[in-house]
Amino acid sequence: MQQTKHFEYWPPLLTKTITVPETTLYENLRISAQRYPNKVAIEYYGRALTYRQFIEEVDTLAAFMATHWKLKRGENVMLFMQNAPQYLIALYAILRNRAVAVPINPMSKTPELQFYLQDGDIHHACISQELYPIAEVFVGDGQLENPIIATYRDYIEEEKAVSALPDIVKEPCKRFPHTIPWQEALQRASTLLDDTGENDDVAMIPYTSGTTGEPKGCVHTNRTIQANVVGAAHWMSMTSDTVALATLPLFHVTGLVHSGFAPLYAGGTIVLLTRWDKGYAARAIETYRCTNWINISTMVIDFLSQSNIYDYDLSSLLIIGGGGATMPEAVGERLYEVTGLRYVEGYGLSETMSHTHFNPPERPKLQCLGIPAFGVDARVRHVETGEWLGIGEEGELLVHAPQMLIEYYNRPDDDSFVMIDGKRFFKTGDIVKVDEDGYFFMVDRVKRMINASGYKVWPSEVESILFGHPAVRQACVVRSYDEKRGETVKALIILKEDYKGKVTAEELIDWSKQQMSAYKYPREIEFWEEFPMTSSGKVLWRQLQDKIGE
Repeated sequence: MQQTKHFEYWPPLLTKTITVPETTLYENLRISAQRYPNKVAIEYYGRALTYRQFIEEVDTLAAFMATHWKLKRGENVMLFMQNAPQYLIALYAILRNRAVAVPINPMSKTPELQFYLQDGDIHHACISQELYPIAEVFVGDGQLENPIIATYRDYIEEEKAVSALPDIVKEPCKRFPHTIPWQEALQRASTLLDDTGENDDVAMIPYTSGTTGEPKGCVHTNRTIQANVVGAAHWMSMTSDTVALATLPLFHVTGLVHSGFAPLYAGGTIVLLTRWDKGYAARAIETYRCTNWINISTMVIDFLSQSNIYDYDLSSLLIIGGGGATMPEAVGERLYEVTGLRYVEGYGLSETMSHTHFNPPERPKLQCLGIPAFGVDARVRHVETGEWLGIGEEGELLVHAPQMLIEYYNRPDDDSFVMIDGKRFFKTGDIVKVDEDGYFFMVDRVKRMINASGYKVWPSEVESILFGHPAVRQACVVRSYDEKRGETVKALIILKEDYKGKVTAEELIDWSKQQMSAYKYPREIEFWEEFPMTSSGKVLWRQLQDKIGE
């Protein structure tokens, strides 16, 4: 039952398979530095860091970690900071030591951090100074040993920046007890053994977002990550002159693979933003001639809201795309009007180190996961019977792919995997369907389904329709208790500014009746000002569901 129809729409001039390199992620950087030593690797608020400077700092920091931390192969190291050159330098330094990087959401609070440190067996960390107060309680008590503290200001040249900088980037260096300032670590250089590791070394353990339960660490090797790094570079036609605008958080697999690892593999340049700023992003595209921008739909909505958007020269952009949340059709059309580019959506998970599916850039479909990427066997199975499903039938997505995690960290008995035809598949928990062209479309999460009078209602399908109303900026559909129906559909709505106070819940319900089946349309509508979201742009629907009540 492996899907093959999509090959008819495969990007032209691109082989349908790729051989994953047997080298490491660190060697990707070393090779690019040898090829393009004087080329800019990272542009950060006016400061240009060349490949030569980049890898020299990576090796210096790696030597410090090996000598002063006594960092050993296979040891887990926490990365707890926002986007900055230090994030990538620290990441490659960890990999240089054959240790394991554990990226943590910078929005995490102290109790959440405690979970990650304990669950991940972590004793070493690289932390940005504004986040240090969250981690401070774990320093000096034996949990975190002499963490390295990064100050963003060390890597900026404010007078060369294209616009005003975030205040957090301009903060001067602070010192904290039992920690090591970043610059001091770089100055205490030592000799490092010339051993860059093997491709089957465990390289990273990103944690799942926890939107459907307790976060789990996804064990990835150089090999599993390389599958998507090289795949992304080819799919997005990256070259040594690619300029990637990096606005997604690097702690998240999509941001890291598409805006970090892949451009550096190709020898391109990364224009890095610590905080999302629509005006700075537009000026950066114009100034640095950005070619690639992987983002989330909420960023695009905000970007296009600029009244002076046509004043910017955005002609350098060759591809704009992303995932995490579907792109509303109206926003996609607006993006095409402004840039001449169709939004290229993808689908992936922490378990698959970003994408398993991507739309062909030459033939994308809106609100679509895309087609299976290089080497991905994607199948749709009935949730209850286990029967394999065909075109247009809704079921759970199962994937077998070279980028699939090795295991969940310290969870040997997890039941998320199943052997089929001699291959190990991951059960994604996502309900999808496939159209006649072999493109995959999201229906919803298995556990998010609403059972209204015996009818299955998938919230994201209702949300997608609600986006068609001109007043709706964002929508999140949850279940609500109903005496007659058992469960019923409730829509939480954020209105566009121009419509606040002018549209009632009753009007939206009446409109919804005309747009969807009787069992699907929202019986209740509640207006909100903002939703809780992950840093990767996903609405935390479970939190909203808990607030509404099961």
